[in-house]
Amino acid sequence: MARRKGLTFYQKKKKLNMNLIKEIFSWIFWIFASMLFAVVIVFCVGMKTSVIGPSMEPSLYNGQEIYLDRIVYRVSQPKFGDVVVFLPNGNEKSHYYVKRVVGVPGDKLKIKGGKLYVNEVAVEEFFNDKIAEAGLLENELTLKEDEYFVIGDNCNNSEDSRSANIGCVKKDYMIGKAWFKMALNDSELGFVE
Repeated sequence: MARRKGLTFYQKKKKLNMNLIKEIFSWIFWIFASMLFAVVIVFCVGMKTSVIGPSMEPSLYNGQEIYLDRIVYRVSQPKFGDVVVFLPNGNEKSHYYVKRVVGVPGDKLKIKGGKLYVNEVAVEEFFNDKIAEAGLLENELTLKEDEYFVIGDNCNNSEDSRSANIGCVKKDYMIGKAWFKMALNDSELGFVE
Protein backbone atom coordinates (compact mmCIF):
# COMPACT_ATOMS: atom_id res chain seq x y z
CA MET A 1 0.00 0.00 0.00
CA ALA A 2 1.44 3.30 -0.99
CA ARG A 3 1.54 6.24 1.31
CA ARG A 4 -0.32 9.29 0.43
CA LYS A 5 1.56 12.42 -0.23
CA GLY A 6 0.26 15.54 1.32
CA LEU A 7 -0.51 16.83 4.75
CA THR A 8 0.06 14.64 7.77
CA PHE A 9 -0.88 15.48 11.32
CA TYR A 10 1.48 13.20 13.16
CA GLN A 11 5.23 13.50 13.74
CA LYS A 12 7.82 10.86 13.56
CA LYS A 13 9.13 9.82 16.95
CA LYS A 14 12.74 10.84 17.43
CA LYS A 15 15.04 8.23 18.85
CA LEU A 16 17.28 9.18 21.75
CA ASN A 17 20.91 8.83 20.86
CA MET A 18 22.25 6.72 23.75
CA ASN A 19 25.88 7.37 22.81
CA LEU A 20 25.34 11.11 23.10
CA ILE A 21 23.67 10.72 26.50
CA LYS A 22 26.54 8.52 27.75
CA GLU A 23 29.06 11.10 26.52
CA ILE A 24 27.25 13.95 28.33
CA PHE A 25 27.09 12.00 31.60
CA SER A 26 30.75 11.06 31.20
CA TRP A 27 31.70 14.74 30.89
CA ILE A 28 29.57 15.68 33.91
CA PHE A 29 31.17 12.90 35.98
CA TRP A 30 34.75 13.90 35.09
CA ILE A 31 34.13 17.60 35.69
CA PHE A 32 32.63 16.83 39.12
CA ALA A 33 35.48 14.39 39.95
CA SER A 34 38.11 16.99 38.94
CA MET A 35 36.51 19.66 41.10
CA LEU A 36 36.32 17.29 44.06
CA PHE A 37 39.97 16.28 43.58
CA ALA A 38 41.04 19.96 43.47
CA VAL A 39 39.16 20.74 46.70
CA VAL A 40 40.69 17.72 48.46
CA ILE A 41 44.21 18.71 47.32
CA VAL A 42 43.79 22.30 48.51
CA PHE A 43 42.48 21.25 51.93
CA CYS A 44 44.91 18.35 52.48
CA VAL A 45 48.10 19.63 50.87
CA GLY A 46 47.70 23.37 50.57
CA MET A 47 46.89 26.14 52.94
CA LYS A 48 46.27 29.87 52.63
CA THR A 49 47.66 32.49 54.97
CA SER A 50 48.44 36.21 54.96
CA VAL A 51 51.74 38.00 55.29
CA ILE A 52 51.85 40.10 58.46
CA GLY A 53 54.06 43.18 58.35
CA PRO A 54 56.51 44.57 55.80
CA SER A 55 59.38 42.16 56.55
CA MET A 56 59.28 40.42 53.13
CA GLU A 57 58.95 43.51 50.92
CA PRO A 58 59.42 43.83 47.97
CA SER A 59 58.80 40.08 47.42
CA LEU A 60 55.62 39.91 49.52
CA TYR A 61 53.57 42.71 51.06
CA ASN A 62 51.70 43.22 54.32
CA GLY A 63 48.25 41.63 54.04
CA GLN A 64 49.07 39.72 50.86
CA GLU A 65 47.63 36.22 50.76
CA ILE A 66 49.92 33.32 49.92
CA TYR A 67 49.33 29.63 49.36
CA LEU A 68 51.54 27.06 51.06
CA ASP A 69 52.62 23.58 50.16
CA ARG A 70 52.38 21.67 53.46
CA ILE A 71 53.66 18.36 52.07
CA VAL A 72 56.97 19.34 50.45
CA TYR A 73 58.98 19.37 53.70
CA ARG A 74 57.72 15.94 54.68
CA VAL A 75 59.52 14.46 51.67
CA SER A 76 62.42 16.93 51.25
CA GLN A 77 64.49 19.46 53.19
CA PRO A 78 64.13 23.25 53.08
CA LYS A 79 66.70 24.77 50.74
CA PHE A 80 68.61 28.03 50.63
CA GLY A 81 66.30 30.70 49.19
CA ASP A 82 63.00 28.98 50.03
CA VAL A 83 60.30 31.25 51.48
CA VAL A 84 58.89 29.37 54.45
CA VAL A 85 56.00 29.84 56.86
CA PHE A 86 56.68 28.81 60.46
CA LEU A 87 55.66 29.23 64.07
CA PRO A 88 58.49 30.74 66.15
CA ASN A 89 59.71 28.13 68.62
CA GLY A 90 56.66 26.04 67.73
CA ASN A 91 54.39 28.47 69.64
CA GLU A 92 50.90 27.65 68.34
CA LYS A 93 49.49 30.85 69.87
CA SER A 94 51.71 33.01 67.66
CA HIS A 95 50.86 34.21 64.17
CA TYR A 96 52.58 32.61 61.19
CA TYR A 97 55.94 34.12 60.24
CA VAL A 98 56.96 34.30 56.57
CA LYS A 99 60.73 34.49 55.97
CA ARG A 100 63.44 33.33 53.57
CA VAL A 101 65.85 30.48 54.38
CA VAL A 102 69.43 31.76 54.24
CA GLY A 103 71.12 28.98 56.18
CA VAL A 104 70.68 25.20 56.28
CA PRO A 105 72.21 22.61 58.65
CA GLY A 106 76.01 22.72 58.58
CA ASP A 107 76.24 26.28 57.19
CA LYS A 108 78.42 28.88 58.88
CA LEU A 109 76.79 32.32 58.98
CA LYS A 110 77.99 35.76 59.98
CA ILE A 111 77.00 39.36 59.31
CA LYS A 112 79.98 41.61 58.78
CA GLY A 113 79.99 45.14 57.36
CA GLY A 114 76.24 45.01 56.70
CA LYS A 115 76.49 41.86 54.57
CA LEU A 116 75.42 38.30 55.27
CA TYR A 117 78.11 35.69 54.73
CA VAL A 118 77.15 32.04 54.34
CA ASN A 119 80.18 29.73 54.38
CA GLU A 120 82.34 32.85 53.88
CA VAL A 121 80.51 33.87 50.68
CA ALA A 122 78.53 37.13 50.64
CA VAL A 123 74.80 36.77 49.97
CA GLU A 124 73.40 39.78 48.14
CA GLU A 125 70.54 38.50 45.96
CA PHE A 126 67.74 38.86 48.53
CA PHE A 127 68.57 42.06 50.38
CA ASN A 128 68.37 45.56 48.89
CA ASP A 129 69.94 47.32 51.86
CA LYS A 130 72.92 46.77 54.11
CA ILE A 131 71.94 44.79 57.18
CA ALA A 132 71.97 47.26 60.08
CA GLU A 133 71.47 44.80 62.95
CA ALA A 134 73.54 41.59 63.10
CA GLY A 135 71.85 40.20 66.22
CA LEU A 136 72.83 36.53 66.75
CA LEU A 137 75.11 36.70 63.70
CA GLU A 138 77.46 39.26 65.23
CA ASN A 139 79.70 36.26 65.84
CA GLU A 140 79.94 33.33 63.45
CA LEU A 141 77.20 30.74 63.97
CA THR A 142 77.32 27.14 62.73
CA LEU A 143 73.90 25.61 62.24
CA LYS A 144 73.33 22.24 63.87
CA GLU A 145 71.32 19.38 62.46
CA ASP A 146 67.67 20.40 61.94
CA GLU A 147 68.43 24.13 62.34
CA TYR A 148 67.56 26.67 59.67
CA PHE A 149 68.33 30.38 59.68
CA VAL A 150 65.65 32.67 58.22
CA ILE A 151 65.69 36.39 57.44
CA GLY A 152 63.07 38.70 55.92
CA ASP A 153 63.91 40.24 52.53
CA ASN A 154 63.32 43.68 54.10
CA CYS A 155 66.08 42.82 56.57
CA ASN A 156 66.07 46.13 58.45
CA ASN A 157 62.37 45.83 59.24
CA SER A 158 62.16 42.14 60.11
CA GLU A 159 61.96 40.09 63.27
CA ASP A 160 63.70 36.86 62.27
CA SER A 161 66.37 34.34 63.30
CA ARG A 162 68.75 37.16 64.22
CA SER A 163 66.51 37.87 67.24
CA ALA A 164 67.07 35.73 70.32
CA ASN A 165 63.31 35.25 70.79
CA ILE A 166 63.05 33.64 67.30
CA GLY A 167 66.49 32.09 66.82
CA CYS A 168 67.11 29.14 64.54
CA VAL A 169 64.00 27.47 63.16
CA LYS A 170 63.55 23.71 63.39
CA LYS A 171 61.98 21.86 60.47
CA ASP A 172 59.16 20.68 62.77
CA TYR A 173 58.14 24.31 63.33
CA MET A 174 57.74 24.94 59.60
CA ILE A 175 54.16 24.87 58.37
CA GLY A 176 55.17 24.77 54.72
CA LYS A 177 56.78 26.42 51.74
CA ALA A 178 55.17 29.50 50.19
CA TRP A 179 54.59 28.77 46.52
CA PHE A 180 51.92 31.12 45.16
CA LYS A 181 51.04 34.74 45.96
CA MET A 182 47.78 36.51 45.27
CA ALA A 183 47.68 39.96 43.71
CA LEU A 184 47.56 42.86 46.14
CA ASN A 185 47.02 46.37 44.78
CA ASP A 186 49.76 46.83 42.17
CA SER A 187 51.73 43.70 43.08
CA GLU A 188 51.69 40.80 40.72
CA LEU A 189 49.94 37.47 40.97
CA GLY A 190 52.33 34.53 40.64
CA PHE A 191 54.73 32.07 42.13
CA VAL A 192 56.84 33.04 45.15
CA GLU A 193 60.50 33.33 44.30
